[in-house]
Amino acid sequence: MEQNYVTNVVPQTEEQPKFKFPTEVVELPSKGLLYPKENPLSSGKIEMKYMTAKEEDILTNQNYIKQGNVIDKLLQSLIVSKINYGDLITGDKNAILIAARILGYGKEYDFMHQFAGMNDEVKVSIDLSALESKPLREDLITPGVNNFEFTLPNTGTHITFRALTHTDENNIDREVAGLKKINPQATAEVSTRYKHTITSVNGDSDKKTIREFVDNYFLAKDVRAFRKYYNEVVPDIDLKTTIEYEGYAEEGVEVPIGVNFFWPDAGV
Repeated sequence: MEQNYVTNVVPQTEEQPKFKFPTEVVELPSKGLLYPKENPLSSGKIEMKYMTAKEEDILTNQNYIKQGNVIDKLLQSLIVSKINYGDLITGDKNAILIAARILGYGKEYDFMHQFAGMNDEVKVSIDLSALESKPLREDLITPGVNNFEFTLPNTGTHITFRALTHTDENNIDREVAGLKKINPQATAEVSTRYKHTITSVNGDSDKKTIREFVDNYFLAKDVRAFRKYYNEVVPDIDLKTTIEYEGYAEEGVEVPIGVNFFWPDAGV
């Protein structure tokens, strides 16, 4: 990460010192390749400032916590680059989230984990700066186009799909919430996600066709194969790591992320 400085724009007087805030330039897992050329995110980098007391206020804002958007409010406050936050693909947002934690409270992160064979959870520690981006398959990407292709192995159906963005995730959450209002017993999270991810089926990009395919023809075996392929080719940071504790070791542990990820002493 490259260090820069952002100067506040408050008019200065002899009594008002001119403050400078350090910033870091974070490289995105996508390298900016999935964004149109005119989008600032196509640079593959984003500038962020260090956390201050203002961001700690955000972390403990009970309204944000109840609404479930406290992390997004925090990241929006930290990003200096002039971008549309909704355009961020999820993998790039994950990288920004890790960078925000490192800039705010350091690279060492402690969390509780229960190893196989243990009766209780124990505190383990990892180095967040050691987390790396997944290998980027640039050969599968047309610069400036958020679109991938995959042929389902069991039915031979050819689909295209996109890396989900923050806006997409919000749309999915709203749709799922609406379905639950109609039917509280509904469990449509998985199928709704695929309806927003897939962009065409055998060349047909009509939304009705896509939804009908997901509901009636998307075989479980193909769903599993597609999910695996999506995780392999869509840019992201690898949030799985190896943890150790007094002779115990476990690979592929997902780093737990929540409000306390940023501020363990926040008491929320």
